[in-house]
Amino acid sequence: MHDMFFLAIIWSGVFLSYFMAEKTKLTPVLYFLAFGSLMVNIGVLPQESTEFIRGFSEIGIILIMFALGFEEDTNHFIQGIKRSWGIALFGALAPFAVAYYVTMYFWNDPKLSIMCGLAMTATAVSLTMVSLKGEKLQHTAAATGIMTSAILDDIASLAAVAILVPLATGEAELTALGILIVLGKAVAFFLVITILELFVFPHSSKMRLYNKIPVLRNFGIKHFIGFSKGEQATLAVLLVALVISLISYEFGFHPAVGAYMAGLIIKQEYFHLFEKPEIDHYKQTKKIVDNVAFSWIGPVFFVELGTKIIFDQSILISVIPEIITLTVGILLAQVTSAAIAAKTTGNYAWHESILIGFGMLGRAELAFVVIDIGYVQNSIITTEAFYTLMATAFVLNVTVPVSIKLWKPYFEGKKKLIVRLGKKRLVLSKD
Repeated sequence: MHDMFFLAIIWSGVFLSYFMAEKTKLTPVLYFLAFGSLMVNIGVLPQESTEFIRGFSEIGIILIMFALGFEEDTNHFIQGIKRSWGIALFGALAPFAVAYYVTMYFWNDPKLSIMCGLAMTATAVSLTMVSLKGEKLQHTAAATGIMTSAILDDIASLAAVAILVPLATGEAELTALGILIVLGKAVAFFLVITILELFVFPHSSKMRLYNKIPVLRNFGIKHFIGFSKGEQATLAVLLVALVISLISYEFGFHPAVGAYMAGLIIKQEYFHLFEKPEIDHYKQTKKIVDNVAFSWIGPVFFVELGTKIIFDQSILISVIPEIITLTVGILLAQVTSAAIAAKTTGNYAWHESILIGFGMLGRAELAFVVIDIGYVQNSIITTEAFYTLMATAFVLNVTVPVSIKLWKPYFEGKKKLIVRLGKKRLVLSKD
Protein backbone atom coordinates (compact mmCIF):
# COMPACT_ATOMS: atom_id res chain seq x y z
CA MET A 1 0.00 0.00 0.00
CA HIS A 2 2.99 2.30 0.43
CA ASP A 3 3.41 2.45 -3.36
CA MET A 4 -0.21 3.47 -3.86
CA PHE A 5 0.13 6.12 -1.14
CA PHE A 6 3.28 7.55 -2.74
CA LEU A 7 1.64 7.57 -6.18
CA ALA A 8 -1.40 9.41 -4.79
CA ILE A 9 0.90 12.04 -3.27
CA ILE A 10 2.82 12.41 -6.55
CA TRP A 11 -0.34 12.76 -8.65
CA SER A 12 -1.66 15.37 -6.21
CA GLY A 13 1.58 17.29 -6.72
CA VAL A 14 1.29 16.97 -10.50
CA PHE A 15 -2.22 18.43 -10.39
CA LEU A 16 -1.06 21.29 -8.16
CA SER A 17 1.96 21.88 -10.42
CA TYR A 18 -0.22 22.33 -13.49
CA PHE A 19 -2.37 24.80 -11.57
CA MET A 20 0.71 26.83 -10.55
CA ALA A 21 2.18 26.65 -14.07
CA GLU A 22 -1.02 28.03 -15.57
CA LYS A 23 -1.02 30.92 -13.11
CA THR A 24 2.67 31.81 -13.54
CA LYS A 25 3.12 30.91 -17.26
CA LEU A 26 6.18 28.80 -16.40
CA THR A 27 6.86 25.20 -17.42
CA PRO A 28 5.20 22.68 -15.07
CA VAL A 29 8.49 20.74 -15.00
CA LEU A 30 9.85 23.32 -12.54
CA TYR A 31 6.93 22.69 -10.20
CA PHE A 32 7.21 18.90 -10.56
CA LEU A 33 10.83 19.11 -9.41
CA ALA A 34 10.01 21.58 -6.63
CA PHE A 35 7.15 19.41 -5.35
CA GLY A 36 9.32 16.28 -5.29
CA SER A 37 12.02 18.16 -3.39
CA LEU A 38 9.54 19.61 -0.91
CA MET A 39 7.90 16.24 -0.20
CA VAL A 40 11.20 14.44 0.39
CA ASN A 41 12.57 17.22 2.59
CA ILE A 42 9.52 17.20 4.89
CA GLY A 43 9.51 13.40 5.03
CA VAL A 44 6.34 12.63 3.04
CA LEU A 45 8.20 10.87 0.19
CA PRO A 46 11.19 8.59 0.87
CA GLN A 47 14.75 9.51 -0.15
CA GLU A 48 15.09 6.08 -1.80
CA SER A 49 12.16 5.56 -4.17
CA THR A 50 10.46 2.17 -4.23
CA GLU A 51 11.02 -0.18 -7.15
CA PHE A 52 7.46 0.46 -8.36
CA ILE A 53 7.89 4.25 -8.45
CA ARG A 54 11.28 3.96 -10.17
CA GLY A 55 9.83 1.68 -12.84
CA PHE A 56 6.82 3.96 -13.27
CA SER A 57 9.10 6.97 -13.73
CA GLU A 58 11.23 5.13 -16.33
CA ILE A 59 8.11 4.38 -18.36
CA GLY A 60 7.21 8.05 -17.95
CA ILE A 61 10.38 9.41 -19.54
CA ILE A 62 10.05 6.98 -22.46
CA LEU A 63 6.50 8.22 -23.03
CA ILE A 64 7.56 11.87 -22.75
CA MET A 65 10.38 11.53 -25.26
CA PHE A 66 8.14 9.58 -27.65
CA ALA A 67 5.42 12.23 -27.37
CA LEU A 68 7.92 15.02 -28.09
CA GLY A 69 9.09 13.25 -31.24
CA PHE A 70 5.56 12.24 -32.24
CA GLU A 71 4.27 15.82 -32.27
CA GLU A 72 6.93 16.99 -34.72
CA ASP A 73 5.99 17.25 -38.39
CA THR A 74 8.92 15.58 -40.14
CA ASN A 75 8.31 17.35 -43.47
CA HIS A 76 8.02 20.77 -41.83
CA PHE A 77 11.17 20.00 -39.89
CA ILE A 78 13.14 19.09 -43.04
CA GLN A 79 11.97 22.26 -44.85
CA GLY A 80 13.22 24.44 -41.99
CA ILE A 81 16.68 22.88 -41.75
CA LYS A 82 18.20 25.09 -44.45
CA ARG A 83 17.45 28.28 -42.55
CA SER A 84 17.90 27.01 -39.00
CA TRP A 85 20.95 24.74 -39.09
CA GLY A 86 23.31 27.52 -37.98
CA ILE A 87 21.10 28.51 -35.04
CA ALA A 88 20.96 24.90 -33.87
CA LEU A 89 24.70 24.28 -34.37
CA PHE A 90 26.11 27.39 -32.73
CA GLY A 91 23.22 27.61 -30.27
CA ALA A 92 24.21 24.16 -29.00
CA LEU A 93 28.01 24.40 -29.17
CA ALA A 94 28.18 27.65 -27.18
CA PRO A 95 26.29 26.48 -24.04
CA PHE A 96 28.04 23.09 -24.17
CA ALA A 97 31.44 24.77 -24.25
CA VAL A 98 30.55 27.20 -21.45
CA ALA A 99 29.17 24.44 -19.21
CA TYR A 100 32.12 22.17 -19.93
CA TYR A 101 34.85 24.72 -19.20
CA VAL A 102 33.08 26.32 -16.21
CA THR A 103 32.63 22.95 -14.51
CA MET A 104 36.16 21.92 -15.45
CA TYR A 105 37.45 25.10 -13.79
CA PHE A 106 35.56 24.40 -10.56
CA TRP A 107 35.77 20.59 -10.32
CA ASN A 108 38.47 19.47 -12.80
CA ASP A 109 36.67 16.26 -13.82
CA PRO A 110 36.32 15.66 -17.60
CA LYS A 111 33.55 13.06 -17.25
CA LEU A 112 31.56 15.33 -14.95
CA SER A 113 32.08 18.24 -17.35
CA ILE A 114 30.86 16.19 -20.32
CA MET A 115 27.61 15.39 -18.49
CA CYS A 116 27.17 19.02 -17.41
CA GLY A 117 27.79 20.20 -20.97
CA LEU A 118 25.20 17.77 -22.34
CA ALA A 119 22.66 18.78 -19.69
CA MET A 120 22.95 22.45 -20.67
CA THR A 121 22.79 21.91 -24.44
CA ALA A 122 19.21 21.05 -25.43
CA THR A 123 16.51 23.73 -25.61
CA ALA A 124 13.08 23.47 -23.93
CA VAL A 125 10.98 24.33 -26.96
CA SER A 126 7.66 23.68 -25.21
CA LEU A 127 8.38 26.36 -22.60
CA THR A 128 9.33 28.85 -25.33
CA MET A 129 6.25 28.16 -27.43
CA VAL A 130 3.97 28.59 -24.40
CA SER A 131 5.69 31.91 -23.65
CA LEU A 132 5.37 33.06 -27.28
CA LYS A 133 1.72 32.06 -27.35
CA GLY A 134 1.12 34.12 -24.23
CA GLU A 135 2.46 37.17 -26.07
CA LYS A 136 0.65 36.24 -29.34
CA LEU A 137 3.96 35.77 -31.17
CA GLN A 138 3.64 32.04 -31.88
CA HIS A 139 2.91 32.49 -35.60
CA THR A 140 5.87 34.74 -36.41
CA ALA A 141 8.83 33.73 -38.56
CA ALA A 142 11.02 33.93 -35.45
CA ALA A 143 8.79 31.38 -33.68
CA THR A 144 9.19 29.01 -36.63
CA GLY A 145 12.95 29.52 -36.47
CA ILE A 146 12.99 28.72 -32.76
CA MET A 147 10.89 25.60 -33.26
CA THR A 148 12.94 24.20 -36.14
CA SER A 149 16.34 24.97 -34.63
CA ALA A 150 15.23 23.59 -31.24
CA ILE A 151 14.22 20.31 -32.89
CA LEU A 152 17.60 20.14 -34.65
CA ASP A 153 19.24 21.05 -31.36
CA ASP A 154 17.42 18.25 -29.54
CA ILE A 155 18.28 15.66 -32.20
CA ALA A 156 21.93 16.70 -32.12
CA SER A 157 21.85 16.59 -28.32
CA LEU A 158 20.35 13.10 -28.42
CA ALA A 159 23.11 12.00 -30.80
CA ALA A 160 25.69 13.52 -28.45
CA VAL A 161 24.05 11.75 -25.48
CA ALA A 162 24.18 8.47 -27.40
CA ILE A 163 27.88 8.94 -28.17
CA LEU A 164 29.27 10.70 -25.09
CA VAL A 165 27.31 9.17 -22.19
CA PRO A 166 28.84 5.68 -22.61
CA LEU A 167 32.27 7.33 -22.51
CA ALA A 168 31.42 9.40 -19.45
CA THR A 169 29.83 6.49 -17.56
CA GLY A 170 32.75 4.17 -18.21
CA GLU A 171 30.72 1.77 -20.35
CA ALA A 172 33.19 2.53 -23.14
CA GLU A 173 36.87 3.27 -22.81
CA LEU A 174 38.01 6.88 -23.25
CA THR A 175 40.54 5.81 -25.88
CA ALA A 176 40.66 6.13 -29.65
CA LEU A 177 39.33 2.57 -29.98
CA GLY A 178 36.66 3.12 -27.33
CA ILE A 179 35.45 6.31 -29.01
CA LEU A 180 35.46 4.53 -32.38
CA ILE A 181 33.32 1.71 -30.95
CA VAL A 182 30.79 4.16 -29.55
CA LEU A 183 30.67 6.07 -32.84
CA GLY A 184 30.18 2.76 -34.66
CA LYS A 185 27.27 1.87 -32.39
CA ALA A 186 25.72 5.30 -32.91
CA VAL A 187 26.03 5.00 -36.69
CA ALA A 188 24.60 1.46 -36.59
CA PHE A 189 21.64 2.55 -34.47
CA PHE A 190 20.78 5.54 -36.66
CA LEU A 191 21.21 3.29 -39.69
CA VAL A 192 18.54 1.01 -38.21
CA ILE A 193 16.29 4.06 -37.74
CA THR A 194 16.94 5.12 -41.35
CA ILE A 195 16.05 1.65 -42.64
CA LEU A 196 12.83 1.73 -40.65
CA GLU A 197 12.06 5.22 -41.98
CA LEU A 198 12.78 4.45 -45.65
CA PHE A 199 11.97 0.77 -46.16
CA VAL A 200 9.97 -0.76 -43.32
CA PHE A 201 7.44 1.84 -42.18
CA PRO A 202 6.22 3.31 -45.52
CA HIS A 203 3.27 1.60 -47.21
CA SER A 204 4.10 3.44 -50.44
CA SER A 205 7.15 5.26 -51.72
CA LYS A 206 8.63 6.89 -54.83
CA MET A 207 11.75 4.78 -54.42
CA ARG A 208 12.51 2.41 -57.31
CA LEU A 209 12.68 -0.51 -54.91
CA TYR A 210 8.91 -0.31 -54.42
CA ASN A 211 8.37 -0.54 -58.18
CA LYS A 212 10.73 -3.48 -58.54
CA ILE A 213 9.25 -5.31 -55.55
CA PRO A 214 5.52 -4.38 -55.48
CA VAL A 215 4.90 -6.83 -52.63
CA LEU A 216 6.47 -4.26 -50.29
CA ARG A 217 3.30 -2.19 -50.63
CA ASN A 218 1.39 -4.92 -48.78
CA PHE A 219 3.34 -4.23 -45.63
CA GLY A 220 4.30 -1.08 -43.71
CA ILE A 221 3.28 0.36 -40.38
CA LYS A 222 0.00 1.70 -41.80
CA HIS A 223 -1.35 -1.85 -41.87
CA PHE A 224 -0.14 -2.40 -38.31
CA ILE A 225 -1.81 0.79 -37.09
CA GLY A 226 -4.94 0.01 -39.09
CA PHE A 227 -5.50 -3.35 -37.39
CA SER A 228 -9.09 -3.72 -36.15
CA LYS A 229 -10.12 -0.55 -38.04
CA GLY A 230 -7.58 1.54 -36.14
CA GLU A 231 -9.08 0.82 -32.73
CA GLN A 232 -5.68 -0.33 -31.45
CA ALA A 233 -3.66 2.47 -33.09
CA THR A 234 -2.43 3.87 -29.76
CA LEU A 235 -1.29 0.46 -28.56
CA ALA A 236 0.44 -0.11 -31.91
CA VAL A 237 2.52 3.08 -31.85
CA LEU A 238 3.39 2.71 -28.16
CA LEU A 239 4.56 -0.85 -28.86
CA VAL A 240 6.73 0.46 -31.69
CA ALA A 241 8.15 3.14 -29.37
CA LEU A 242 8.95 0.59 -26.69
CA VAL A 243 10.60 -1.82 -29.14
CA ILE A 244 12.80 0.91 -30.62
CA SER A 245 13.64 2.07 -27.07
CA LEU A 246 14.78 -1.47 -26.28
CA ILE A 247 16.82 -1.55 -29.50
CA SER A 248 18.54 1.70 -28.51
CA TYR A 249 19.26 0.22 -25.08
CA GLU A 250 20.83 -2.86 -26.70
CA PHE A 251 23.09 -0.51 -28.65
CA GLY A 252 24.20 0.95 -25.31
CA PHE A 253 22.10 4.13 -25.38
CA HIS A 254 19.42 5.48 -23.07
CA PRO A 255 15.93 4.21 -24.04
CA ALA A 256 14.78 7.85 -24.28
CA VAL A 257 16.93 8.22 -27.41
CA GLY A 258 15.05 5.42 -29.12
CA ALA A 259 11.68 6.69 -27.94
CA TYR A 260 12.26 10.15 -29.43
CA MET A 261 13.45 8.72 -32.74
CA ALA A 262 10.42 6.41 -32.86
CA GLY A 263 8.11 9.40 -32.49
CA LEU A 264 9.99 11.36 -35.14
CA ILE A 265 9.75 8.66 -37.85
CA ILE A 266 6.07 7.78 -37.31
CA LYS A 267 4.36 10.13 -39.75
CA GLN A 268 0.85 11.48 -39.74
CA GLU A 269 0.18 9.96 -43.16
CA TYR A 270 0.43 6.46 -41.66
CA PHE A 271 -2.86 7.17 -39.86
CA HIS A 272 -4.79 7.87 -43.07
CA LEU A 273 -6.43 4.47 -42.92
CA PHE A 274 -9.58 5.12 -44.91
CA GLU A 275 -10.66 7.51 -47.69
CA LYS A 276 -13.53 8.95 -45.63
CA PRO A 277 -12.61 8.25 -42.02
CA GLU A 278 -15.24 8.69 -39.33
CA ILE A 279 -12.45 9.24 -36.81
CA ASP A 280 -9.18 11.15 -37.18
CA HIS A 281 -6.99 8.36 -35.82
CA TYR A 282 -3.87 10.55 -35.75
CA LYS A 283 -5.47 13.25 -33.59
CA GLN A 284 -7.08 10.64 -31.37
CA THR A 285 -3.81 8.77 -30.88
CA LYS A 286 -1.83 11.96 -30.32
CA LYS A 287 -4.35 13.11 -27.73
CA ILE A 288 -4.05 9.84 -25.80
CA VAL A 289 -0.24 9.77 -26.05
CA ASP A 290 0.02 13.39 -24.86
CA ASN A 291 -2.35 12.64 -22.01
CA VAL A 292 -0.39 9.70 -20.64
CA ALA A 293 2.98 11.36 -21.31
CA PHE A 294 2.31 14.82 -19.88
CA SER A 295 -0.60 14.39 -17.47
CA TRP A 296 -0.24 11.31 -15.31
CA ILE A 297 2.67 8.97 -16.15
CA GLY A 298 5.43 11.21 -17.52
CA PRO A 299 5.37 13.78 -14.70
CA VAL A 300 6.19 11.02 -12.18
CA PHE A 301 9.72 10.99 -13.65
CA PHE A 302 10.28 14.65 -12.79
CA VAL A 303 8.72 14.43 -9.32
CA GLU A 304 10.88 11.37 -8.62
CA LEU A 305 13.94 13.28 -9.84
CA GLY A 306 12.96 16.17 -7.59
CA THR A 307 13.17 13.84 -4.59
CA LYS A 308 16.94 13.74 -5.17
CA ILE A 309 17.14 17.43 -4.23
CA ILE A 310 17.71 17.04 -0.51
CA PHE A 311 17.86 20.60 0.74
CA ASP A 312 21.23 21.28 2.33
CA GLN A 313 21.76 24.94 3.07
CA SER A 314 25.51 24.55 3.42
CA ILE A 315 25.85 22.93 -0.03
CA LEU A 316 23.57 25.49 -1.67
CA ILE A 317 25.52 28.39 -0.19
CA SER A 318 28.84 26.79 -1.12
CA VAL A 319 27.92 26.56 -4.83
CA ILE A 320 26.58 30.11 -5.25
CA PRO A 321 29.74 31.19 -7.19
CA GLU A 322 29.34 28.17 -9.49
CA ILE A 323 25.63 28.88 -10.03
CA ILE A 324 26.21 32.55 -10.85
CA THR A 325 29.13 31.83 -13.18
CA LEU A 326 27.36 29.03 -15.06
CA THR A 327 24.04 30.87 -15.33
CA VAL A 328 25.52 34.15 -16.59
CA GLY A 329 27.90 32.31 -18.93
CA ILE A 330 25.19 30.20 -20.56
CA LEU A 331 22.74 33.10 -20.74
CA LEU A 332 25.21 35.32 -22.60
CA ALA A 333 26.60 32.53 -24.78
CA GLN A 334 23.18 31.13 -25.71
CA VAL A 335 21.53 34.43 -26.64
CA THR A 336 24.61 35.80 -28.44
CA SER A 337 25.43 32.65 -30.42
CA ALA A 338 21.82 31.94 -31.44
CA ALA A 339 21.09 35.57 -32.37
CA ILE A 340 24.25 36.01 -34.46
CA ALA A 341 23.68 32.63 -36.15
CA ALA A 342 20.05 33.57 -36.91
CA LYS A 343 21.20 36.83 -38.48
CA THR A 344 24.16 35.47 -40.47
CA THR A 345 23.06 31.96 -41.48
CA GLY A 346 19.27 32.31 -41.36
CA ASN A 347 18.95 35.86 -42.76
CA TYR A 348 16.60 36.93 -39.98
CA ALA A 349 16.28 40.60 -39.05
CA TRP A 350 17.97 41.69 -35.82
CA HIS A 351 14.71 42.00 -33.87
CA GLU A 352 13.81 38.43 -34.90
CA SER A 353 17.31 37.12 -34.21
CA ILE A 354 17.34 38.47 -30.66
CA LEU A 355 13.92 36.95 -29.98
CA ILE A 356 15.27 33.62 -31.24
CA GLY A 357 18.21 33.99 -28.85
CA PHE A 358 15.88 34.53 -25.90
CA GLY A 359 13.69 31.65 -27.05
CA MET A 360 16.61 29.21 -26.96
CA LEU A 361 17.33 29.78 -23.25
CA GLY A 362 14.99 27.21 -21.70
CA ARG A 363 16.17 23.87 -20.34
CA ALA A 364 13.69 21.09 -19.62
CA GLU A 365 13.07 17.42 -20.49
CA LEU A 366 16.34 16.33 -22.09
CA ALA A 367 18.43 18.32 -19.61
CA PHE A 368 16.83 16.47 -16.71
CA VAL A 369 17.19 13.12 -18.48
CA VAL A 370 20.95 13.73 -18.71
CA ILE A 371 21.07 14.90 -15.07
CA ASP A 372 19.22 11.73 -14.04
CA ILE A 373 21.67 9.54 -15.99
CA GLY A 374 24.67 11.33 -14.54
CA TYR A 375 23.52 11.86 -10.93
CA VAL A 376 21.01 9.13 -10.09
CA GLN A 377 21.99 6.22 -12.32
CA ASN A 378 25.77 6.53 -12.53
CA SER A 379 26.97 8.93 -9.77
CA ILE A 380 29.16 10.91 -12.19
CA ILE A 381 27.58 14.25 -11.32
CA THR A 382 28.47 15.23 -7.77
CA THR A 383 25.97 16.69 -5.31
CA GLU A 384 27.53 20.15 -5.73
CA ALA A 385 27.30 19.93 -9.52
CA PHE A 386 23.73 18.63 -9.25
CA TYR A 387 22.67 21.66 -7.19
CA THR A 388 24.45 23.95 -9.65
CA LEU A 389 22.76 22.45 -12.72
CA MET A 390 19.30 22.46 -11.18
CA ALA A 391 19.59 26.07 -10.01
CA THR A 392 20.95 27.17 -13.40
CA ALA A 393 18.14 25.40 -15.27
CA PHE A 394 15.59 27.04 -12.98
CA VAL A 395 16.94 30.57 -13.57
CA LEU A 396 17.21 30.05 -17.35
CA ASN A 397 13.62 28.78 -17.53
CA VAL A 398 12.32 31.75 -15.56
CA THR A 399 14.28 34.06 -17.87
CA VAL A 400 12.48 32.82 -21.02
CA PRO A 401 8.98 34.30 -20.44
CA VAL A 402 10.43 37.40 -18.78
CA SER A 403 12.86 38.17 -21.63
CA ILE A 404 10.25 37.52 -24.35
CA LYS A 405 7.78 39.84 -22.62
CA LEU A 406 10.40 42.58 -22.23
CA TRP A 407 11.56 42.25 -25.86
CA LYS A 408 8.04 42.23 -27.37
CA PRO A 409 7.77 46.08 -27.72
CA TYR A 410 11.11 46.15 -29.56
CA PHE A 411 10.10 43.16 -31.68
CA GLU A 412 6.89 44.89 -32.76
CA GLY A 413 8.62 48.25 -33.29
CA LYS A 414 6.73 50.06 -30.53
CA LYS A 415 10.09 50.85 -28.90
CA LYS A 416 13.41 51.57 -30.60
CA LEU A 417 16.80 50.15 -29.71
CA ILE A 418 19.76 51.58 -31.62
CA VAL A 419 23.38 50.73 -30.85
CA ARG A 420 26.15 53.00 -32.14
CA LEU A 421 29.35 51.29 -33.21
CA GLY A 422 31.64 54.20 -33.97
CA LYS A 423 29.98 56.05 -36.84
CA LYS A 424 27.63 53.16 -37.66
CA ARG A 425 24.11 52.77 -36.33
CA LEU A 426 22.88 49.25 -35.63
CA VAL A 427 19.10 49.10 -35.34
CA LEU A 428 18.22 46.07 -33.20
CA SER A 429 14.49 46.76 -32.91
CA LYS A 430 11.98 46.54 -35.74
CA ASP A 431 12.03 49.57 -38.04
